[in-house]
Amino acid sequence: MTALPKRFARFGLTIHPQKTTLVAFGKPSARAAERQGTGTVEFLGFTHYWARSRQGYWVIKRRTAKKRLRRALTTLWQWCRSHRHCTVAEQHQELRQKLRGHYQYYGIRGNYRLLEVVLRHAERAWRYWLNRRSQKGTITGNKIAWWQAHFPLPTPRIVHNI
Repeated sequence: MTALPKRFARFGLTIHPQKTTLVAFGKPSARAAERQGTGTVEFLGFTHYWARSRQGYWVIKRRTAKKRLRRALTTLWQWCRSHRHCTVAEQHQELRQKLRGHYQYYGIRGNYRLLEVVLRHAERAWRYWLNRRSQKGTITGNKIAWWQAHFPLPTPRIVHNI
């Protein structure tokens, strides 16, 4: 903690004292008593944590931070609500752009499940707010299949294989 402010100062940066903490982030050992020191770190919108690989080795994994995921879901819902009166083609194009941008930033190995959560939430929000446009009926059954065929949202994909 004494060297870090000096390094940051070389680039004209400062460290916020309330936001900066030291976290023991060492590889967990086999003994339960030594596991107390391991923790998680949130950095650049990701939660970094230790977990076992498929081969049984300890590796650092990453997933979308809870705050960032909640913010993404909330903004998608609010966007669909505020733009529900635009044409469906315009909404579709904008939603595709938003989802692609999310996938390109958060599309790292081990984070696929949370990308799917964002996709399902976007589909649900879009359908919900389109149903609120009129009182004639809802989009159900065959309409959903037609809707997904003509206005598909991009599927999640891993962009960064790190």
